[in-house]
Amino acid sequence: MTSQTYLSDLFSLDGRVAVVTGGSSGIGRAIAGALARAGASVVVVARREGELVATVDELTADGCRAAWVGADLRTRDGVRVAADAAAEVFGEPDILVNCAGVNLRPPMGELGEEVWDATMALNLEAPYLLGQRFGPGMAAQGFGRIIHITSQQAHRAFVQSGAYGVSKGALEALARSQAEAWSPHGVTCNTLVPGFVMTPLNARLSSDPEKVAALAARTMVGRNGLAEDFAGAAVFLASRASAYVTGQAIFVDGGFSVH
Repeated sequence: MTSQTYLSDLFSLDGRVAVVTGGSSGIGRAIAGALARAGASVVVVARREGELVATVDELTADGCRAAWVGADLRTRDGVRVAADAAAEVFGEPDILVNCAGVNLRPPMGELGEEVWDATMALNLEAPYLLGQRFGPGMAAQGFGRIIHITSQQAHRAFVQSGAYGVSKGALEALARSQAEAWSPHGVTCNTLVPGFVMTPLNARLSSDPEKVAALAARTMVGRNGLAEDFAGAAVFLASRASAYVTGQAIFVDGGFSVH
C-alpha cells in the first residue's frame, strides 16, 4: 500500500456530503474549504449572500462540489427551512458542522433577555435542531459526523463571557448527549475549541492591539489563531480516521488553555 492510498483511506471524504453553517466567513469558511478539498460535496449555509457566493465560487473554481443556501438560523422555522434546502442539493448529509454563531457579551449586570434569547437561539438551539434533523438519518445509515465549534468560554470565564459562555458550554454538553445517543450507530459528535482567532466574530477584540498581543503571549506557540488552523482537525473529525473519537472537546488553541 502506498502512502497516498493509506492517507486516502484514512482521511478522504470522497462521496460524503457536508453541511457547514456559518461557512461563508472565518473558521466556518476555512472548514468548508477543507472538507470540500478533501472530497466532500459541501453546502454552505449562512445569511449574507455576497459572502456565500464568493465562498462557493472559490471552491468550484478549485474543482470542488459546493453550493450555498441563504438562511436565517435565529428562528426555528428558519432552521427547518435551511435544513430542508441544504438536503435537497446533494442529498442528506453525512457531516454536519455547526459554526454559525453570535458573540454578544454585555456586562452581566446589563445582560437582558433579548441578548440571552438571541444567543441561545443561534449558538445552541440551531445546532440542536439541525442535529435532530440529520442525526437519526446518519445513525440509520451507520455513518455520521457532527462537529460543533465552541469557545474557551465553555471552560473558563473571561472578557465578559455572559450568555456566550453559557451557550458554548451547553453546546459541548449537547455534543456529549448526541454522542451517547448516536455513536453506537457510527455517528461521532465532537467539538473544536478555538483559542483567540482573528475572525469577524472577534472584531471587537481584534481592534485592540494591546489585547491582541496579550492573548498571543498567553499561547504556547506565540501567536493567535488563524482560520486555516482548523482545516486539519476538521478533516480528521469528519473522516473515517476519527471513528473512535466521540463526545470530546478538542482544543485548537496553540496551547492557550494550558498556559
